[in-house]
Amino acid sequence: MTRIHDIRQALACRKPANVPVWEIEFHLWDAVAGRRLLLGHEFARLTAAEQERALQANAGIMAAAADELGFAAVTAPGGYWEHAPGQPAYFWLPDPARDAQVRILAGLAESRLLVAAESGGVLCMPGAADYMDFSYRLFDAPEQVDEQARATLRDGLERARRLRDLGVELLFTASDIADNHGVFFNPAQMERFILPYLREWAAEVRALGGWSVLHSDGNLDACVEALAESCLSALQAIDPVAGMDIRAVKRRVAGRLCLCGNVDCGLLLTGAPEQVCAATARLLADCAPGGGLVLGASNAVQPEVPLANYRALLAARQAHEQGRMAGNERQIR
Repeated sequence: MTRIHDIRQALACRKPANVPVWEIEFHLWDAVAGRRLLLGHEFARLTAAEQERALQANAGIMAAAADELGFAAVTAPGGYWEHAPGQPAYFWLPDPARDAQVRILAGLAESRLLVAAESGGVLCMPGAADYMDFSYRLFDAPEQVDEQARATLRDGLERARRLRDLGVELLFTASDIADNHGVFFNPAQMERFILPYLREWAAEVRALGGWSVLHSDGNLDACVEALAESCLSALQAIDPVAGMDIRAVKRRVAGRLCLCGNVDCGLLLTGAPEQVCAATARLLADCAPGGGLVLGASNAVQPEVPLANYRALLAARQAHEQGRMAGNERQIR
């Protein structure tokens, strides 16, 4: 079985031959490949001819590193990491280079990897600059929030269709709807501003032949059932810092919603390799049976994560698969 088959099986809540690995954000490409991706402001300063060569080189680096690591899917650079000039940023490209990078990466990946990209489509919590104003609008001008939600969906669906045409099969909306205390929106607001648009976005992605993934930080316990009852394929993060227990979530949604994650990003960043390996092994032992699991970090794998720690995550997965196969052989005998 191929890695693509494995991740499609997992996203369909079926049991794959091997637990697939995918990171919604992976920032260790340079460390793995020993070559630098050209991204962000550095890319923007290149000439048109240099940019075309850089996009080809980026795709080759990402595909080769993904093969080495055993990834089943690779996320193309988006635009949401963009910062003002002079500020640190890594995994983003300016328009129209983002779509060009997706097209080149999809062509190179072919049958080896799924290509993932962010389409948007679902409203999320406000950022710090808009927090007070948005919170007031929820109660004082909800019709404005209605229009914002409709516009977010409209733009997300347009981008989802364009990305599918470029070869993207795994589409996600990075829409934080919770913080460490719980869901940001109250139940009535969820039913008005969030869930109808999530259902429509996920249904359209399915109709396009893609897989829909919601990424959200925070504690989503209060709305996990609603997410499982939507057309959504998968939930990514299952944030351990916010108290989310992936084991409890799987018991609630098994067979209805694939879970992507959730090795603690903080552990990857500050722990020792043996700690990462042990935590990953426990996660796989508890959540891999029955399928519906895509292994990965609970959020972005930052550039500061030691490569040895990430390789410890992969080593735990390899040991899990070898142990499972050995167990199957013993049963056959």
